[in-house]
Amino acid sequence: MSEPYFNKITATGYHEIEKEIEELKAKRPALTKCLAAAAALGDRSENAEYTFSKRDLRQLESRLHFLNKQLQYSKIVQPTNNQIVEIGKKVTIEFVDDHDQMDYQLVGKQEADIKTNKISLVSPLGSALLNKTVGDIVTIHAPEETYQVKILSVNL
Repeated sequence: MSEPYFNKITATGYHEIEKEIEELKAKRPALTKCLAAAAALGDRSENAEYTFSKRDLRQLESRLHFLNKQLQYSKIVQPTNNQIVEIGKKVTIEFVDDHDQMDYQLVGKQEADIKTNKISLVSPLGSALLNKTVGDIVTIHAPEETYQVKILSVNL
């Protein structure tokens, strides 16, 4: 039998998922109470409150199941204190073509959020940067184009 695959995640990302699970669990009793109250109104076939309450509870339960599976198959990775790009580290890059600079944090795919400059280690940019060091020029093969970046700094 093969070993299970674990998704790499930062400690912060893991704790954010735990926090969301606790928040959803806190909402569950109120949704259950709404569903019970709607069911008590009678005929469920034409009871919109019942239908919506049931849908809301089902969505909450589905999200809880998904998040619990995320934690079950995640492995927290602690970055080392060196100049190598790895999960959890912040990297400053310079685009070779126009010399624009950007700061990104390399994270697990569960916690990627481009709005906060958190890129997944499996994204084209993240996977190209992984295990590279300061001064390296890296070629990124994105779906629409190929471009190069230079790694300026790597920090915890």
